[in-house]
Formats: sequence, C-alpha cells, structure tokens
Amino acid sequence: MHSVQYEGDSNIPSKVICVGRNYVAHIEELNNETPDSMVLFNKPNSAITSELKYIQEDCRFEGEICFLIKDKQIDGIGFGLDLTKAGIQNKMKEKGLPWERAKGFNGSAVLSPFVKFKGDIGTIEMKLYINGKLAQHANYALMIYKPQEILDEIQTFMTLEDGDVIMSGTPKGVATYRRHDVFLAIIYVDKKIVLKEEFIVL
Repeated sequence: MHSVQYEGDSNIPSKVICVGRNYVAHIEELNNETPDSMVLFNKPNSAITSELKYIQEDCRFEGEICFLIKDKQIDGIGFGLDLTKAGIQNKMKEKGLPWERAKGFNGSAVLSPFVKFKGDIGTIEMKLYINGKLAQHANYALMIYKPQEILDEIQTFMTLEDGDVIMSGTPKGVATYRRHDVFLAIIYVDKKIVLKEEFIVL
C-alpha cells in the first residue's frame, strides 16, 4: 500500500467513499437502473495505492474526480481509478449482495497526489487519456449529484475524517485495460490545469 501524497506529506485516509451511478451516460452504458437516491459504498484503506497494476482480464477502470476532506469540507482535489472486477460485481448485483469483493480488493483505489483546492468547484473538469486517446471526460455539469450534495449525504450517516477521500463517480467510457497501457489524467479548475498524473500499467 502506498501513501497518498498531499502537500508534500504522506497521508493514508481512514476510508475512501465512492459514489456510484453519478453520470447518466455511464448508467446507460452499463445498462444499470437510474437510482432514486445516491448510491454510496466504501473502499478500505488497504485498497489505496499510487500504482496501477494489471489485475485480471475482466478488471475495469473507472476514472473519477476525487476530493480530499479536511474539517468536513473539500480541501484538495485529485484523480482516482476505481478498479472493478466486472464479473464478480455482476454476480453480486444479480444476487443483491455487497460489492466489496469486486470493489474493495487490495490495489483497487489508485490515487494521484492531491493539490490544494482553490477556485470555483463548478468549473472542475477531468479528462482521462489512454495511450494518447481520450477515454473519459467528466465535469461538474455532468454530475447527477454535485460535490456539496455528496458531502451532505455522506454526513447524514457517516463521519468524514481529515484525510478521507471521496471518489465522486465515473463518466462513460469504462473498459478493461492491459499491461503497459499508459493512462494520463488531467484535472482542470477555471479552465486551467491543476493536476496532471501519468500511470503506466505494471
């Protein structure tokens, strides 16, 4: 497990809280039902890594805008990959069982360093390129649930601790990946690049 770097310090969150089905086009591409309330699930801190590894043939990447929490508010922004064992998740969903075996395994939360958040959250945007081609694009407007709504909902039943990470959901474009693929994630605020991170699949 690798530390999440933030402002030069090592910091391992107590948990990663993930928002499921937060983009309409992603719901449609996986033929999921549109939920009538926010879908939330956790990844344990043992899932956190800074390295992107090949897991298995049906393992899917899901690129996401991520938020680092301090004093129960967004303090930093970064990029994350929610890795998913698709076959196992489909079996769990069919039986109405929890997703941890598909979502919470070691190395399933691949996180970039975080940068201090400044600017208008409404201008946040993410682009993910794989081997030079645009694979996913997310922004504030495309989110069903906006960042403040996510914060508020989580805190109705769970305490957010300093250093916790929220993965705010994935846009359309999820797929499997291979060894040596090159992922390049770019986060923008106010149309300016605030973070650029490359991952090469090990």
